[in-house]
Amino acid sequence: MQRSALFAALLLGLVPLSAAHGQDVSGKDIPGKDMQGRRILQRVDTNGDGAISKDEMLAARERMFTKLDRNDDGVIEEKEIEGARDAIMDRADAAQARLGNRWRRMDTNGDGKVSEDEFRNRMPLFDLADRNGDGTLSADEIAAVRKLFADRAG
Repeated sequence: MQRSALFAALLLGLVPLSAAHGQDVSGKDIPGKDMQGRRILQRVDTNGDGAISKDEMLAARERMFTKLDRNDDGVIEEKEIEGARDAIMDRADAAQARLGNRWRRMDTNGDGKVSEDEFRNRMPLFDLADRNGDGTLSADEIAAVRKLFADRAG
C-alpha cells in the first residue's frame, strides 16, 4: 500500500497501527514495512516520545479530516474522497515514471538489465551533493542539496 494511502487508512481507522508499524496483527514483522511505520510514527508522534497516544491519534485524524474536507463544510463527501484518491494515484503514477527513468539511467550498457555493478555505481544524488568531490558528504553539503530540492518543490 502506498505511504499516503496507508497513512490515510491508518487515520481513518481502516488499518491497525501494528500493520503500519511493520507488523501483522500477531506482532510478527512484515519484511520491508518498518520504514513506513517509522514515518507514520514521526508524523503522528508530535511530542517525540516514541509512541502515539490517543490524543495524538485524534489530532492526526482531525488534520486528515481537515485535508479531506476540501470545501470546509464540516463533512467529507464522496467527491472529496475521489479527489484525494485521484491525487494519490497521480503521485503513484509520477513515482512509477521516476522509477522507470531511474532504472533506464542505471542500465548504462543499454542491455535492458541492471547488473549489480550498474546499480551500485549509479549514485547521482550523492554525486550532486558531494560539491567538493571528496567522496564524502558533509553536513553543509547535505543541507545544500536539501535546500535545492526544497526550493524546487516550491
